Amino acid sequence: MTVNIVGQARPNTFAFETSALIKATGFREYDARWWFGQPGSEKEPELNLKGVQAIGMGLGTLIRRMGVGPDIVTGHDFRSYSMAIKMALVSGLMAAGARVKDIGLALSPTAYFAQFALDAPSVAMVTASHNENGWTGVKMGAQRPLTFGPEEMTALKALVLGGDFDLIGGGSYEFVPGFRERYIEDLTAGRNLGRKLKVVAACGNGTAGAFAPQVLEGIGCEVIPLDVELDHTFPRYNPNPEDMQMLHAIRDKVLETGADVGLGFDGDGDRCGVVDNEGNEIFADKVGVMLARDISGLHPKSVFVVDVKSTGLFMTDPVLVQNGARTDYWKTGHSYIKRRVAELNAIAGFEKSGHFFFNPPIGRGYDDGLLTAIAVCEMLDRNLGKTLADLYRDLPLTFGTPTMSPHCPDEVKYGVVAKVVGEFTKMKGDGIEFAGQPLANLVTVNGVRVVAQDGTWGLVRASSNKPEIVVVVESPVSPERRREMFEALDAVLRRNPEVGAYNQTF
Repeated sequence: MTVNIVGQARPNTFAFETSALIKATGFREYDARWWFGQPGSEKEPELNLKGVQAIGMGLGTLIRRMGVGPDIVTGHDFRSYSMAIKMALVSGLMAAGARVKDIGLALSPTAYFAQFALDAPSVAMVTASHNENGWTGVKMGAQRPLTFGPEEMTALKALVLGGDFDLIGGGSYEFVPGFRERYIEDLTAGRNLGRKLKVVAACGNGTAGAFAPQVLEGIGCEVIPLDVELDHTFPRYNPNPEDMQMLHAIRDKVLETGADVGLGFDGDGDRCGVVDNEGNEIFADKVGVMLARDISGLHPKSVFVVDVKSTGLFMTDPVLVQNGARTDYWKTGHSYIKRRVAELNAIAGFEKSGHFFFNPPIGRGYDDGLLTAIAVCEMLDRNLGKTLADLYRDLPLTFGTPTMSPHCPDEVKYGVVAKVVGEFTKMKGDGIEFAGQPLANLVTVNGVRVVAQDGTWGLVRASSNKPEIVVVVESPVSPERRREMFEALDAVLRRNPEVGAYNQTF
């Protein structure tokens, strides 16, 4: 099969219908993400259906060479083009000898659950997650509950772009009916809240609208639906609980209805955002601290994993210290945190993006936004007489920012971040002050986390799934120190002309 780089096979041409179009940068650190195209968009596609078929051939070849059995689960999210992409992927998988078990329209955690329930070691979930319409991608794994990391993604990229396929045939296809109900039953069985919580379930018209209300009702919540009707045009906003627009909509509905909590889910249901009963939009890392307090109270000396974008409270919170909890800061990315949780046998892992991972006895180790929602509700149920706002106020006060992402092309973003890391390493070595204070620490496990003497910190890293840089800032001191750190970090970034405008600031 001929593979073309972007620009050689344009839509509405013979080449587009007869050769595989795949942009190399779509193979990212731990999943795959491409611009597939959108009516009216001037942006050229990075992938076509022949390219998707080639990805299936490559994935089927890879899992066979890894010595993994041929059974693989597949599903798709609610986009106008996702089913077509999935079936093209399936045709490639079958050509490489895979036995495909298709669970249909699904959340990513539904597909992860299916690996256990259907005894299939591998998964290929077609989803663009929270990305805007026109994007597509695949979340893959061959060792439940883990998903691919850089090593597997690099191997897959080489196979696909090199056309190095083992097309042994003998594959098969099976559609598994009724799997949505099976997944919902697994989440809700044996879970019954002691008090009736009024919960806003916000789905941004994404796939979670077909799952979240039923799960929350199944554990005994009174559900107030918000944008739960499936509509792949996403008429109000992208289903992304890290975006302030969605959080503001949840806040407004919570205040309007007097709900106990607002819960928001992203496009493929593996992330959860939280708004308390007073309308406070709680960033996911602070939700993680509250859950860590609750979990470590039940399981003393718990080990947690958090990503480098997360609040410093995981290290300093007095309740976590009292409960003997230990926290490991690790690389951002669902595959990285999932793998680290497994390596350390941590009871849970938390990402600032809202990917939460629960090991037994709570979960199976993969990220599931609906299980996160259940954990929040059960935490409230265990704290009778306290509202979610009360639990939030109980945390030591810090001043954080949302995740802010200036545009930066995929081809140069890692180079830009490497330059920034180099600048800060030199500053620290030379004893140069930054944002008005000496540098107390640099964490360079994933980009650079710059920590000032007063505990104020800022992070710069490359996004793993979009052409963006990621910036997060937090201060335990004041909003002014938060602003000083952000402006100082931004000034360093602006030395690189490739860095564009932010998607949001604070």
